[in-house]
Amino acid sequence: MPSTDTSTGPVGSALTTTGYYLGSMRRPPQRWPLLAEADLLDSPATWDAVATAAGAFRLEPVRPRRDLDLLVGWMNDPEVAAYWELAGPASTTADHLRAQLDGAGHSVPCLGLLDGTPMSYWEIYRADLDPLARHYPARPHDTGIHLLIGDGTNRGRGLGTTLLRAVADLLLDNRPRCTRVIAEPDIRNTPSVSAFLNSGFRYSAEIDLPEKRAALMIRERALRNLI
Repeated sequence: MPSTDTSTGPVGSALTTTGYYLGSMRRPPQRWPLLAEADLLDSPATWDAVATAAGAFRLEPVRPRRDLDLLVGWMNDPEVAAYWELAGPASTTADHLRAQLDGAGHSVPCLGLLDGTPMSYWEIYRADLDPLARHYPARPHDTGIHLLIGDGTNRGRGLGTTLLRAVADLLLDNRPRCTRVIAEPDIRNTPSVSAFLNSGFRYSAEIDLPEKRAALMIRERALRNLI
């Protein structure tokens, strides 16, 4: 599993005029077919955009034919590759996406659009149905997130914190059965760990995963109004 990261890489700005709804605060109905993961993750494809201090943000399910080149560019950014381990030819990223899209439906790869521009990559997944659940005391409907920011100009100015808070809120608003949002960034990735702490997650433990030593970060629904 890749580590949650707020690293960044180049953005293909042409994508903002080919297939994206610019500046819309609500997703047009039935833009996407209902996905196989609808029952497991309460249909992330249908979630509305949210207003943030940085602009209108929404999640857009990945379409490999449209998005692969963009994602390959991001994955080959050295600061991203240090933690995601998906650098290399397009087939590496394509295989990673295919494993989610053709899998059991417990993980959904998404682009994050800010004011209509694709600028981040997210994976929303059922942590309690993931191999991660073998490494911490999981609860039913725990929902995990992975993040990378895809534009180097957005690095180091607090955008990761803003977006992590927004996506955690989206999860809690749209997944009523979910009581906790989970993340497991690489313990070496200090900026990522700090972004989670600043967005309302608490550090729970260090855990040994097959590919890294991770900081287990948890955001509790019960504490949401105190953040």
